Amino acid sequence: MENSTPLTAENNIRALAHIDPFSSWLQVQLLKIEPGFSRISMVVRDEMMNGFGIAHGGVTFAMADTAFGYASNGEGTITVALDVSISFPHPAYKGDVLIAEARRLSETRKTGLYLVEITNQQQQLIAVFKGTCYKTGKPHPTHPPTE
Repeated sequence: MENSTPLTAENNIRALAHIDPFSSWLQVQLLKIEPGFSRISMVVRDEMMNGFGIAHGGVTFAMADTAFGYASNGEGTITVALDVSISFPHPAYKGDVLIAEARRLSETRKTGLYLVEITNQQQQLIAVFKGTCYKTGKPHPTHPPTE
């Protein structure tokens, strides 16, 4: 199977996002993808709210984790979360447009350390996420096997 599209970080992540049903449910939009970096957006919807009238922390976490995954998987091999933590300095509300920006802080041959910041349309800091990933070396399911 011949692939005429260059295997850039952006192409890798767009292909991965296409087969990711959870990111589709979140309705995440890819704004910028580079090796070790991603910027995505999402609108907080009714079904993302908790009983206190704010965005459920799990939804905010999922958005941060998605940005982390996109930033760390641009090379075309499967990279998975090894350890993560999150803080929620400000709540998000229905209708907020959230922007998550993930960037690699450091990496080794098998791991990477990333910082994800989520802000709303007023530039308020909604969440800060730190993640360590493990590089499996296995190809993404979107890539044909190499021979």
